[in-house]
Amino acid sequence: MTIPIKEIEQQLKTITSPDDPTIALWRKDARKGVIRLLESFDKKIKKQESLHNKFMKMSLFEKEARDKNITLIAGVDEVGRGPLAGPVVSAAVILPQDFYLPGLDDSKKLSDANKTKLYEEILYNAVSVGIGFSGAEEIDRVNIYQAAKLSMTRAVEDLSVKPEMLLIDAMALELPISQQSIIKGDEKSISIAAASVIAKVTRDRYMKELSIIYPDYKFEKNAGYGTREHLDGLASFGPCKEHRKTFAPVRLSVNE
Repeated sequence: MTIPIKEIEQQLKTITSPDDPTIALWRKDARKGVIRLLESFDKKIKKQESLHNKFMKMSLFEKEARDKNITLIAGVDEVGRGPLAGPVVSAAVILPQDFYLPGLDDSKKLSDANKTKLYEEILYNAVSVGIGFSGAEEIDRVNIYQAAKLSMTRAVEDLSVKPEMLLIDAMALELPISQQSIIKGDEKSISIAAASVIAKVTRDRYMKELSIIYPDYKFEKNAGYGTREHLDGLASFGPCKEHRKTFAPVRLSVNE
């Protein structure tokens, strides 16, 4: 008896292994519709395997720490060094040992929809999440590098559970906690990638709130970065309280 293609399509949605014996039977089916369905299935499986392998590779720093009986590992990352307005925001995230979220990556590589989905999953599953801010006035006073360090320190201090170790994206913090600085850590560590996602979504939402107070700069679209719309607003209305006065385009508009 020939199985209708629609039924095969529905059954494929429930199959997760390419070694399922049903798949082998369907591969003998010469109908073009079945062939296309199996090609799509193979692509999906290949993508899932790729995401799994990437996740496992990004778990190596955490595994090394746990092999040393360190279980409370906080990933720390910041976002917002480059914008002309708004705060630099950091997050510290402690993930449980059995955490598994394929697709987790550096927030810069993710779509808005994926960031939001991952953000919710991380918040739901994390042992603890801490957030730290450093605003425009502080950035102007101490410089962006020091402000980033301050926001990261505040994120760690905001954790409800004290970490035994920090994995930090290209930074060292003046805290009495064992730590490892990792260049491009948001691409190499699941804990840092999780912190990257939390920090990015938190900051984007904060900038959308600021756009209600300061609608002339389109913060809801540019998150404070120097887009044409933002620069046009800066030229027309001058800087607001949230602008970083020491950053070149803003500084120039202040001095005009």
